[in-house]
Amino acid sequence: MSDSSPLAHAAPVYLHAGAHRTGTSSFQMCLSVNAGRLRAAGYDLAYPGRDGIPGGDLQLRLPAPRHGPKKIRRLGEAARAHLAGLQGGEGRPLILSEENIPGRMLHFYQGRFYPAAAARLRALKAALPGPVAHLVYVIRPYDTLYVSAYRKRAEDRPVEPFAAIRPRLMAMDRGWVDMVETLVERLTPARVTVVDYAARGTSAALLAHLLEGGPAGLEEPEEVVNLSATDAALEALQAVYASGGTLERAAWKAVIAEHAEDRAPRGFAAFPAEEAAVLRGRYEADMERLARMAGVTLLR
Repeated sequence: MSDSSPLAHAAPVYLHAGAHRTGTSSFQMCLSVNAGRLRAAGYDLAYPGRDGIPGGDLQLRLPAPRHGPKKIRRLGEAARAHLAGLQGGEGRPLILSEENIPGRMLHFYQGRFYPAAAARLRALKAALPGPVAHLVYVIRPYDTLYVSAYRKRAEDRPVEPFAAIRPRLMAMDRGWVDMVETLVERLTPARVTVVDYAARGTSAALLAHLLEGGPAGLEEPEEVVNLSATDAALEALQAVYASGGTLERAAWKAVIAEHAEDRAPRGFAAFPAEEAAVLRGRYEADMERLARMAGVTLLR
């Protein structure tokens, strides 16, 4: 007798949920480079095409802090239909990589650490084709995370001086422990691995770890994705934005390239030593808590 229950054909999901500024674009390029090999091994892939990554068709729209229960439910239903369109067949395991699952970095500047995470994960849970077999989440120290996030935002739009934002960053309402607890609570993954950015390794090795083995011979992408702009490039971009100017993609890339070799630090964004030490201390304390968290494997 065949099993017709909803879980009979459920597709296990291997979820790489970022985090931001931890090499997510490079990981997604790794998925692209190995797409043929992965699909031949029976996996479906879902990842976005940011930074021009080939084959990136994922366009998840998940709730914002302002959305209520009805909107959360509708977004979950739309996301489920979208993911179904990316799958090649019933029951095929799905590899999903998206750094914006818990939320966006823009809320950092309000002193809020992914405030819509619970709602977004509720919608995602309803959208997934099956249970999360393995969740991998790469995290990094708060001082370098906040600086990197600020620099990335400064590439695309005018920003307040970093000194004006620092007090809000120092008073952030929560951090990685809260985020991992929310991921576990909302997605109920069978296995959870949290990776310290310093121990991340190659994208191919991270992918093999996510898949708990996977196909042999996974290739590391040759192309470097999402390189950070230098201080000189950021100052040039901010000068354009401050004058009310905008840049098409080609012109923007030209500015980045023009200043790529000028790597001299100009103090565009940095924490004073004492504040950086406080943030490092918070991160180390959180790492200790994560190491003791039941059901979580911490790689550091």
